[in-house]
Amino acid sequence: MSDAASNQHPIGIYLKIWLLLFVLSTLSYLVDWYQLQGYLRWTLILFFMFLKAGFIVAIFMHLSWERLSLKWVLLAPPLAIAVLVALMAIEADYTFFNRLEFFDR
Repeated sequence: MSDAASNQHPIGIYLKIWLLLFVLSTLSYLVDWYQLQGYLRWTLILFFMFLKAGFIVAIFMHLSWERLSLKWVLLAPPLAIAVLVALMAIEADYTFFNRLEFFDR
């Protein structure tokens, strides 16, 4: 058996992930179909979006077969940025509500 044949992944996993992506896209569409509103809507949309992106990166971009060090190099910066954006959003709300309390008299 050659090296090229031993490095190929079974086609079945790609078809299963493709089907799973189709199901997740359908669920994402149903969020709009049922006209969900507020935080529930955005939580579900973001959840399905990150789940689909994770499957695409892990399977179709072959990240799940890479070394742990490469996974950390690729995944740590976006996670750090997400944490910083969350902290900025919390501080923005804090500043906004303080301005409402002290300057809206």
